[in-house]
Amino acid sequence: MFTLLLAVIYIGFVSLGVPDSLFGAAWPAVYRAFGLPVSYSSFFTFTMTSCTLTSSFFSAKLINRFGVGKIAAVSTAMTGLALLLASFAHSFWVLVAIAVPLGFGAGAIDAGLNNYVALHYKARQMNFLHCFYGIGISLTPYLLSFALRGGTWQDGYRAVSYVQLGISAIMIAALPLWAKASKREGALSGEAPVTLTIKQTVSIKGVPIMLAIFFFECALESTCVAWGTTYLAENRGLSADFAAGMTTFYFIGLALARFISGLISGKVSSKKLLIIGQVVLFLAATLMILPLKTEFAVAGLFLAGFGIGPLYPNLMHLTPRIFGVAPSQSIMGLQMSAASFGYLVTPISFSVIQQWLGMRIFPVFFAILLCLFVISFCFSDIKKSAH
Repeated sequence: MFTLLLAVIYIGFVSLGVPDSLFGAAWPAVYRAFGLPVSYSSFFTFTMTSCTLTSSFFSAKLINRFGVGKIAAVSTAMTGLALLLASFAHSFWVLVAIAVPLGFGAGAIDAGLNNYVALHYKARQMNFLHCFYGIGISLTPYLLSFALRGGTWQDGYRAVSYVQLGISAIMIAALPLWAKASKREGALSGEAPVTLTIKQTVSIKGVPIMLAIFFFECALESTCVAWGTTYLAENRGLSADFAAGMTTFYFIGLALARFISGLISGKVSSKKLLIIGQVVLFLAATLMILPLKTEFAVAGLFLAGFGIGPLYPNLMHLTPRIFGVAPSQSIMGLQMSAASFGYLVTPISFSVIQQWLGMRIFPVFFAILLCLFVISFCFSDIKKSAH
């Protein structure tokens, strides 16, 4: 039964990845179709991420009251219906409105599934969990690229919505499994979860710097997801559909790194995987910054995904091991909020900067964020961890 539940959780994480890469990959086609400035993507990103941030703030209270299973079922259904509605949108502002349910649907399920796996499973399962997120986030640019060859971006959204609605049906059917697994053996300890206030959570030693780490990690992710396709289209001269297809390599790198991390996590600690990821990211930044051919920029995006891949799951896995089981759900909810804030402000900041300096600043901006992440990591308790 617990193996079947883990499979359901993996499928649920595919649903988290499905919407995340869609708007960024579609944006070159969307802003041209609506005759908008390229910077208008910030309206959608701001709305969706603000709602995700808000949902994350309340995730501990919601999950401790209703359970992870119910939250996962409602969230996937909400995002699936929102994507279907988006496929019929003929106004950019309708898309912005649809970003509200997309954001609310993502925040609580992310924190809930991460905490459940961190408490009940090993680092291997956590890395494989985020590998499935990588599968979901890799799938949508491919579907969109395929749709753009013979249709419109709305066709791509419609195809993706069918995938999401199918996953929501599985999550609803799996609700009895969560009830049977409520007393699952093998948790880190018998401590009961506690719901802490924001002030209580932040006062825990080491939490503020961990929040900074999550902020910069997701700032790196959001830079690639929101602007990778536009960078290849505007700065490297690729067509919108081909740029969307090439951006898939970033997501393939993300999924591949998490799969490999899952395979080797029994022999390599989470801390070492985090360090390896940072080394790969410096190589990715170098390839994108140097004035090389477009193929090297695509390779840099692939390595960016490969380097980012092990960061998020291993940071999640370490959370209850560094701070304890009881406050872990509250801490993860706040970590999700910090991550969402990174997703919120980074694309907006970059949209302003690129208006002054052009899309060529993309790799430099990425490198600066990477340096800030490394500095935060060096000041954290992760370096002292044996895990």
